[in-house]
Amino acid sequence: MAAKKRVGDIFGYARVSTDDQDLAGQRQRLADAGAIRTFEDVVSGKRFDRPGLNDLIDHARPGDTLCVVRLDRLGRSLKELLETVDELKRREVNFMSLEEKIDTASAAGELIFHVFGAIAHFERRLIGERTRDGLAAAKARGARAGRPPLDQDKGAAARELVAGGMSPTAAAHHLGLGRSTVYRELRRA
Repeated sequence: MAAKKRVGDIFGYARVSTDDQDLAGQRQRLADAGAIRTFEDVVSGKRFDRPGLNDLIDHARPGDTLCVVRLDRLGRSLKELLETVDELKRREVNFMSLEEKIDTASAAGELIFHVFGAIAHFERRLIGERTRDGLAAAKARGARAGRPPLDQDKGAAARELVAGGMSPTAAAHHLGLGRSTVYRELRRA
């Protein structure tokens, strides 16, 4: 006899970027969607270290569903979204977004995420091709790749300032150079 698949719980995930923003609207929509508990973060979307999200993922069991109000609550970029949904899939946890009407428990919802993945892969390849084309065009115009060479006068001035007792950091600041440039010039000399 085949094992019966567990019907899981819905857990909400709500995120705002700053303390002045309110989670109440997200909480209510997630509760209306059936979330029995909502995990929360007050953290910028730029950071991917989200304790509330990590707690939810650790708490969820196979068959459960992570639910968000909108996709941007889960990740700032398509890459982050795909990585998170892949991690959920690996743990046999479904994903649902209310605004976009995505539910990976359904075949159509999973298809949408595969399409997102294909688009992200296509975008990465396009960026690579544009970069190669740009480098080839620059080379054809005679442009050199990499950093421009250090002006010899500035290099000599940096060495003299450091020899006169100024710190490399202060010499860099004084000459409008990067600190690592001054240290590289000192090693070269």
